[in-house]
Amino acid sequence: MKITAQEEYGLRILIRIAACRDEEGMSIPQLSEAEGLSSHYVAKLTRLLRMEGFINSTPGNKGGYSLAKPAKEIAIRSVLKALGGTMFDKDFCGSHAGALKLCTNSVNCSARSLWKMVQFTVDRLLDKITLYDLANTENESAKILNELLEQNEASLGRENIQL
Repeated sequence: MKITAQEEYGLRILIRIAACRDEEGMSIPQLSEAEGLSSHYVAKLTRLLRMEGFINSTPGNKGGYSLAKPAKEIAIRSVLKALGGTMFDKDFCGSHAGALKLCTNSVNCSARSLWKMVQFTVDRLLDKITLYDLANTENESAKILNELLEQNEASLGRENIQL
């Protein structure tokens, strides 16, 4: 699984905005400087995040970006899906058929079961992680995420998952 630049930088910008304590939010130049990204790229990412309903923009000289809803209400799964989609979706097999029109394994594919399980597990975990959990120091976030991971592993062990 690879994380795209758009997913990484978009999430970092959103975390930066969530951690901002200024009522005006953060401007594109501020975000650009803080993340080491071009203003053009930050503008592209903030536009996408705004269109998806994660942030609001305030126009004008003192304008900036702020969260559209509380950080505790923003699941990381929804952010990553908006920024890049999912790793495995229903169209995956059709787009990875090789040189043929249809995949030779379209009827009986054990790899598909693996990718469904991986996607299910990742989605389940990312649904539990909120922007609030990440708008901390690295050590604080790591502690929160480790606790969530332990809870997730314990609940997966108790369930019979049917894909």
